[in-house]
Amino acid sequence: MFRSAALVSFTFLAVAYGQQAGTLTPETHPPLTWQQCTASGCTTQTSAVTLDANWRWLHSTASSTNCYTGNTWDATLCPDPATCAKNCALDGADYSGTYGVTTSGNALTLKFVTQSAQTNVGSRLYLMAPGSTTQYQTFNLINQEFTFDVDVSKLPCGLNGALYFSQMDKDGGVGRFPTNTAGAKYGTGYCDSQCPHDIKFIDGAANIQGWAPASNNGNTGTGQAGSCCAEMDIWEANSISSAVTPHPCTVTQQTSCSGATCSSANSTAGVCDQAGCDFNSYRLGDTNFYGPGMTVDTTKPFTVVTQFVSSNNQTTGTLTGIRRLYVQNGVVIQNSMTNIPGITATNEITTAFCQQQKTAFGDTDTFDQKGGLTAMGNAFADGMVLVLSLWDDYAVNMLWLDSDYPTTGTAPGDKRGTCSTSSGVPKDVESQSPNAQVIYSNIKVGPLGSTYSSGTGTPSGTPTGTPTGTPTGSAPGATQSVYGQCGGIGYGGPTACASGSTCETSSPYYSQCLP
Repeated sequence: MFRSAALVSFTFLAVAYGQQAGTLTPETHPPLTWQQCTASGCTTQTSAVTLDANWRWLHSTASSTNCYTGNTWDATLCPDPATCAKNCALDGADYSGTYGVTTSGNALTLKFVTQSAQTNVGSRLYLMAPGSTTQYQTFNLINQEFTFDVDVSKLPCGLNGALYFSQMDKDGGVGRFPTNTAGAKYGTGYCDSQCPHDIKFIDGAANIQGWAPASNNGNTGTGQAGSCCAEMDIWEANSISSAVTPHPCTVTQQTSCSGATCSSANSTAGVCDQAGCDFNSYRLGDTNFYGPGMTVDTTKPFTVVTQFVSSNNQTTGTLTGIRRLYVQNGVVIQNSMTNIPGITATNEITTAFCQQQKTAFGDTDTFDQKGGLTAMGNAFADGMVLVLSLWDDYAVNMLWLDSDYPTTGTAPGDKRGTCSTSSGVPKDVESQSPNAQVIYSNIKVGPLGSTYSSGTGTPSGTPTGTPTGTPTGSAPGATQSVYGQCGGIGYGGPTACASGSTCETSSPYYSQCLP
């Protein structure tokens, strides 16, 4: 997920962290179903989710004595990284009572602030492989699409309901790091393109060396080590703004880092691209596309479809494009078109788009320098883990997503949403919007065009000004917009393409209007 120059720590109060498996609280993963789609239809997969290790209770393997309290490691249990990993155990989670996490069929609800014996803020979870309690589900989305329904109506400025992929170890690191015996069952092994330093255990050892409590929130801290890997942000959003952002890395698995080997914002040093190549409709010139009452009306649930196009229309190809569309009220809504000088009008992420965007916004092109779409595709080919989270931002108050950032900026790309530059302060969001929540549901994965269908209906919102994205439904005789779907088995929408484009077949199930 996108960060600014400061590393961001997820907010979690009065909890602790570790690598051994505890026995004081049973760990029961909340069940969650999803669907694997093929040419012949979709099949339900019975999986579950597990809570990230950073949120869990950590205590002595011999008692209930905490290994980490407030901002301090217990010096007796944790005199050094290896001994700490040996002495401390992660325990099971009370998902609904402590963390505000509930599931129902194919739906996962994450609540923001949960008051119980302790106060918990936000959460981060991973999808388990069907029938497994010890391995994460991994995905290769090359020449595939990933679809889910989302309800962001209760996410105000400053919050981020994030659904994304991380190149974590499938077993949580157990195979590579023998001191980690808790593994994926207990949510270990997290990494992302920000190389976060707030992970309490990295590579099976405690991240206690150089540990310093964070001065901005008093509840988390950072160690010398970070945990790096490629990250594909399918969805970072609240009710005001959204972004889809690939973040490639030069490393090919979860990798610890320190000093110059760790990435930093807008720097070509290190192993990962922190900034990524983001597609935020508001930032790219369409200020009426996403939000309450707009083309994609965030006061109501909607479907998000993300397509990963390959060079040869096969899963073995190189990733060449990332496309986005929405479905709401039975209507397929094509992604907004860019409207920024210096960027060729488009509604998808390609190498050309990323290069033009970096130039137009005056940003360092760390995306291309870290391998761009090719590296992102390679990460998928190796398998990536699905992450589902809800968080607030102690670094820059989520202004990079939904407001002006920098706050006094007037250059192209500085405006990212309609939220005030004074919004998003975590202590304010936590006190004023404790009942905020996000609901993810109806997850589907399959070949292009296989996970959604168009129907008749009326778009939820009516855009004002000059439209840059064209909603499309299935009305007979309608004309499909450039880059919109125009054919495929099971498709019922327009088959005639807008002037200047022709309908080209990618697969039996997906054809697209291309210029």
